[in-house]
Amino acid sequence: MDFFNPARLEEHVRKTMGFYHPRVIDTQGGFFQYLKDDGEVYNASHRHLVSSTRYVFTYARYAMHFDAPEYLRWAQHGLDYLEQTHFQSAYQGYAWTIESGQAEDTTNHCYGLAFVILAYATALKAGITAAREGLYRAHALQSRHFWLPEHNLYADEADASWSVGEYRGQNANMHSCEAMLCAYEATGDRQFLDRALAVARTMCQRLAPLGGGLIWEHYNTDWQVDWDYNKEDPKHLFRPWGFQVGHQTEWAKLLVLLERHAPEESWLLPWAEHFFLTSVPAGWDEVRGGLVYGLAPDMTVCDGDKYFWVQAETLAAAALLGERTGDQRYWRWYQKIWEFSWDHMIDHAHGGWYRILSPENAAYSDEKSPAGKVDYHTMGACYDMIGVLNRLKG
Repeated sequence: MDFFNPARLEEHVRKTMGFYHPRVIDTQGGFFQYLKDDGEVYNASHRHLVSSTRYVFTYARYAMHFDAPEYLRWAQHGLDYLEQTHFQSAYQGYAWTIESGQAEDTTNHCYGLAFVILAYATALKAGITAAREGLYRAHALQSRHFWLPEHNLYADEADASWSVGEYRGQNANMHSCEAMLCAYEATGDRQFLDRALAVARTMCQRLAPLGGGLIWEHYNTDWQVDWDYNKEDPKHLFRPWGFQVGHQTEWAKLLVLLERHAPEESWLLPWAEHFFLTSVPAGWDEVRGGLVYGLAPDMTVCDGDKYFWVQAETLAAAALLGERTGDQRYWRWYQKIWEFSWDHMIDHAHGGWYRILSPENAAYSDEKSPAGKVDYHTMGACYDMIGVLNRLKG
């Protein structure tokens, strides 16, 4: 596989999308979200807001990149499900989970709203003009309930009465930054870029120093590092303990993308390089290959599992930093991580990426895409890489 040939990466995106489409389409509304390795749907009734929104992203991006308007129809199908089933008029929020068409978990998550915004913004970029209204509505909802102007960051969750809890985390802020960046690109409205920069600036210049130079996951209400949160549950799906290698490199990617729109912000690139060059060498498994999931505060491995999204986001960051700086270190990492991913993380028989492998690169189960995982990370990263490679080709 020639990982520097954009046409080969496009073939990979097509095969990845082919794993999902059309088998995930539920003609009664939304998309099926629990898939075995061979594509079998093993739970047809349960839905998660993260998967519901990410499907909109994958269909809209695919339609846009490959000029495939049929896929816009299914992006709209996903938006309809968000508004008709996830949105709860009784409390004006989006249900976190749905069971058999009814709200199951009514917790309001800032993280979830970030993906609602990303879904609408991506759909708008792809040509669904009606998505503009939903984008601004979701942004207003998120800002009204979660934005903390005194901190320039977002709170994390609230109950169905919109009573905000005490937990504070970086993950919701990172994905809100991503959503704001996409919203700015979709609308040209400067407020979205300003919000993205405010979050990024705070995370880099105020919080990263508290974590010794990297971004810790968990904080208290005063935004002081909470070193013990979920220490006994380090594999929590959305709030794992430790420095997450993939989140350091995802931030690196976002900072490079932000710099395109705000070149006057001279701090963006140095922080992007710092996050990448500090976390990736520490997180690389020198014996079996691949990037591990978590690092303890002393930078030793605390979770050696290999997650698909960690490899994918780091690939995108490596390509963007390689293009931006010309530093061959990033391209060497790009080649190394691709080789590992191609050999271990990708299902060449059925399409798509395996979600998680053990430290020994073995599968834990035959569940390729349970709720939350729709290859949004992998296909999104490929579009970033394809853009870089096409620009470098001239």
